[in-house]
Amino acid sequence: MATGLNKFSRLLSGILTGLVVLGWSTATQAQSTAALNYPSGPIKIVNPYPPGGGTDILSRAIGQKLSEVFQQPVYVDNKNGANGTIGAAFVAKAAPDGLTLLVVPAGFAANPSLYQNLRYDQARDLSAVSLLASGPLVLVTHPGLNVKTVKELIELARARPGSLNVGSAGNGSLPHLSAELFNLMAGTKMLHVAYKGAGPAVNDLLAGVVQVYFMNVLQALPLIKAGKLKALGVTSLERTSIAPDLPTVSEELPGFDMNNWYGMLAPSGTPKEVIYKLRQEIALILKQPALKEKLDNEGMTVVGNTPAQFDEILKRESDKYAKIITSAGIKNSM
Repeated sequence: MATGLNKFSRLLSGILTGLVVLGWSTATQAQSTAALNYPSGPIKIVNPYPPGGGTDILSRAIGQKLSEVFQQPVYVDNKNGANGTIGAAFVAKAAPDGLTLLVVPAGFAANPSLYQNLRYDQARDLSAVSLLASGPLVLVTHPGLNVKTVKELIELARARPGSLNVGSAGNGSLPHLSAELFNLMAGTKMLHVAYKGAGPAVNDLLAGVVQVYFMNVLQALPLIKAGKLKALGVTSLERTSIAPDLPTVSEELPGFDMNNWYGMLAPSGTPKEVIYKLRQEIALILKQPALKEKLDNEGMTVVGNTPAQFDEILKRESDKYAKIITSAGIKNSM
């Protein structure tokens, strides 16, 4: 009797093992097939910020090249609002087939700390594809402000607490977080003025409504060269090759580091093979001389790293922004 039970147990175990292996093999084959057939239709790149900004410019440049590589239409869909969370929620709930993608700037990593009631879980519902490019912001002022260096700005802001306006692209955006970190480290009290996007903020900066702004390099350089804005320093720890004579903010405030970056994400559950295929093509696109030179000329360094590497950066940046938000008492709701 015992022998019969043992034989039956071994038989049942073998059947179950076979089913598990068959299931794993079928799932693996399905994922491989998905990667082989990818993309099976048009690709939508969601830019969760207004048109014309750095995110939009980079999304369209990469989208055009992906369309050429995949022989499929690739278009950019602007779903802006709430510091990128509206567009991010759309992508988080999209089908995990690699046909709906999200491109975000660095300020996106602040949203879990900034908003208490996000309609999605940023870490759980979105998967990293690749960090696309990175570069510093530029601390700029209106030409009418009588300062030429970071030190002079600090001295003026300390002497006139609450009288200088520092603009941002929105509450919790990277320019806002940079301004709050500057206030914390320099002991200043510049008044934050939030706008709905970088465009309106820059317009008021040029008009002198706000006097100070931490600006995207892609947008700042032409205005600096035209004399419409004054550049005081870059926000990276090292000087940028595009403007080597421009000091870093950290030369006056040691440790000040607020790099801008752009990254791509996909809905969670997208087959890993699809994500890696997408990442490989993007890495090749970023190495193309024309695009690389364009980004270099605008102060951005191409990256194109792996999903795991980008995921680690996202976690590190989210922790850094959480500390700034807590220290500055930034509050928001959703």
